[in-house]
Amino acid sequence: MADQPKESVKAHWKCLLACTLMSMCPFQYGIDFGIIGGLQAMPGFLQVFGNEDPTVPLGYNISPGRQQLISSLMILGAFVASSAAGPIAKFIGRKASIWVACLLCIVANVVMMTTTSIGGLYAGRLVIGLANGMYMTFSQLYLQECAPARYRGLTVGAFQSWTSIGVLIGTIIDNFTVKLGGKQAYIVPLGIVYVVPGLLSLGLFFIPESPRWLLQMDKEEAARKSLLWLRPFPELVDAELYEMKTAIDAEKHLAQNSEIVDIFRNPVDRRRTLLAVGAVTLQAASGAMYMISYGTYFFEMAGVGSAFENSCILTGVGVFIILVNSAIITRYGRRRVFLTTGLIICGICQLIVAAVYTASPGTKSTGKVIVGISVLYIMGYNGMVATYAWLCGGEFPSQRLRSYTFGLASAVGFLGAWLTTFTAPYFINPSALNWGPKYGYIWTPSCFIGAAWVWLYLPEVKNRTFEEIDEMFLAGLPARKFRGYQCIGAAALAVDEKVPRVSVEEVVWSNPKAATEAATHVE
Repeated sequence: MADQPKESVKAHWKCLLACTLMSMCPFQYGIDFGIIGGLQAMPGFLQVFGNEDPTVPLGYNISPGRQQLISSLMILGAFVASSAAGPIAKFIGRKASIWVACLLCIVANVVMMTTTSIGGLYAGRLVIGLANGMYMTFSQLYLQECAPARYRGLTVGAFQSWTSIGVLIGTIIDNFTVKLGGKQAYIVPLGIVYVVPGLLSLGLFFIPESPRWLLQMDKEEAARKSLLWLRPFPELVDAELYEMKTAIDAEKHLAQNSEIVDIFRNPVDRRRTLLAVGAVTLQAASGAMYMISYGTYFFEMAGVGSAFENSCILTGVGVFIILVNSAIITRYGRRRVFLTTGLIICGICQLIVAAVYTASPGTKSTGKVIVGISVLYIMGYNGMVATYAWLCGGEFPSQRLRSYTFGLASAVGFLGAWLTTFTAPYFINPSALNWGPKYGYIWTPSCFIGAAWVWLYLPEVKNRTFEEIDEMFLAGLPARKFRGYQCIGAAALAVDEKVPRVSVEEVVWSNPKAATEAATHVE
């Protein structure tokens, strides 16, 4: 057998460059979180959209209802956009979807910068949520479908890095502009939102469409050209394209069509859907959304040092740990281990923060403990939960239903985030329950339940191709057997090149359960 070309980051530079551009999409999502959390602690913003309140340190406050809607309407818009991912994918590809998101983002930001009406602000938040939902969903579909299996974790790690970098930059900008006073304090940060849509709109002209989406649209020649651009070894492109096409065709034998009901109708697809939804929802289950959305406000009202500086420290640590994770994910990125460990760390940190604040609220020593434990929490969340939750959510869906399944998973994840950001003000706002850090008591059991679910039900698919993942799900393997399974299908891993390769059709027909299902649909 001839020696296979050597796989390396350098060899795949074009594909990784395209994925890096697409991975910038969540920068917009992150900077929105970073900016909007800080705006709600700015006197200039509160003077326009809040009310005077001499009982709080800032002299101004904002009602829990407005606070809820400002943060949660964006997530609600993201939920709607993600829910529509399947139908959208029938008409336009991944690139066109991102262009639409860029347009929506710019329109929404113009509204938010020019309005002084709370209704106008609400409208802008909803529309920018639609843009962010499309950014987050279709950019990840592109990354999952274009990156080689070996570097899939790396590209999704970069995706998560941009989210945290956006949060960090938004928080830092808020920290400086808060000193401007008046409306300029919040209008200047909003102006930064235009940068990424502009870069993406131009950059998308120079990268190809997803070859898997093109194959699903029966555009085989266009898919081949796309794969030739993305892969460094032209002599291997036809073989990879064949594996993609045969896997998609084999899946089509198991279903009459690719409608949204298919994600639950077939037992195999139903399992994959529930796993994808569960994986993405782990982010909301960790309680991170209230720390991210209300971090600055939370520190300000709790009287914990300099609220903006503490938020910058937390976000900076989060960016650093994600960059470290991106460096090791290709070699050591075990999904089950990292997710379980990360959720346990998050749960313990939430419990400690809540207990310390309960024992000594408002003291200087309590403030130091809260900031320190919050740093550890962010390390657990960003380094172990956030990246791997999105990664698993994109790896589990079947190929023919990927847009529907991942769109649903993203939508449910956004719904969980929306519920968190919508209800958090009732718990932490001084004019409501005024729990402050004691809100962590609610999220500790949530983290532990999530960790148990991961350990019991989540399969390990590190470095597996989508074709191999298809085969393992068709074989009905329990979660604990995925890691050691040796695939025998057309897309067998290079872990054992001596194993004879057979077609995906043979794999399907050799599985009695799959063969029975397939036979009922073959003319």
